[in-house]
Amino acid sequence: MSSSNSWKSTHFILSLCVLISFIDACFASRKLTALVQDPQMQLLKYHKGALLSGKINVNLIWYGKFKPSQRAIVSDFITSLSTSTPSNVDPSVAQWWKTTEKYYHLANSKNTLSLSLGKQVLLENYSLGKSLTQKQIVQLASKGEQRNAINVVLTASDVAVDGFCVNRCGTHGSSKGAVIKGKTYKFAYIWVGNSETLCPGYCAWPFHQPIYGPQSAPLGAPNNDVGVDGMVINLASLLAGTATNPFGNGYYQGEADAPLEAASACPGVYAKGAFPGYAGDLLVDKTTGASYNAHGTNGRKYLVPALYDPATSSCSTLV
Repeated sequence: MSSSNSWKSTHFILSLCVLISFIDACFASRKLTALVQDPQMQLLKYHKGALLSGKINVNLIWYGKFKPSQRAIVSDFITSLSTSTPSNVDPSVAQWWKTTEKYYHLANSKNTLSLSLGKQVLLENYSLGKSLTQKQIVQLASKGEQRNAINVVLTASDVAVDGFCVNRCGTHGSSKGAVIKGKTYKFAYIWVGNSETLCPGYCAWPFHQPIYGPQSAPLGAPNNDVGVDGMVINLASLLAGTATNPFGNGYYQGEADAPLEAASACPGVYAKGAFPGYAGDLLVDKTTGASYNAHGTNGRKYLVPALYDPATSSCSTLV
């Protein structure tokens, strides 16, 4: 199962959007030319499948070498999603995440989703090598909890993954998990790679000079880490897709094996005024000069993508 961000207007914009086409989640590789839609036809349809609901642990599986400071950036982001741990400063990551609740309301679902940081697994010895297949990503994801979980595999900057930097920066999907009293449960998984070494202009834009399109200056990364701040953008996109289309039959637009989802329907948009090559009118930290649009826990600042708002049929931003 897979989903991807893509955008096509002209051949020139297509080249740019190879850059901002961040995600190919695990339903199948989506063609980069697929997003050609009339604005009136962009409502993500509900395909009657289950949405992710209940109390879900987000487990982080770190493959390769990451600094403790890098792990803290991501774990603080997961914690920031919960309204029970507010940042006390608006706009917040928790506010951004609340847009996903509209999908549940639209589906007339009485279920709710509550995410919390689960366990963290450190796999620093590269036990599967430094070039991974999709099958190995699922194998790594299975090291997290097998029930009521999103298992997130994060690969270090010196790890290659099939399709990474070519047509995707991360994936999401689901796999069979624990068997309890004869019932087989599924767990959702996400993979995101650190692109700092291999392709920051593809997977960490706008914090790095883009590889295609208008060559505007890169923005300052809010946590002073181009690779990991880029990972947060992609992780945020994939978390929204996982919540609203966890098993391939939730909310999506287009072909079932190549859907657009809550975040991938709004590629390259982070604030009002965005256009190809320009992320939008973002907030700027007066001290560091870094760009961001959401506050998190522990004084963090993050850049999160626009989410497709099913109530207004438009891309919704915090700023």
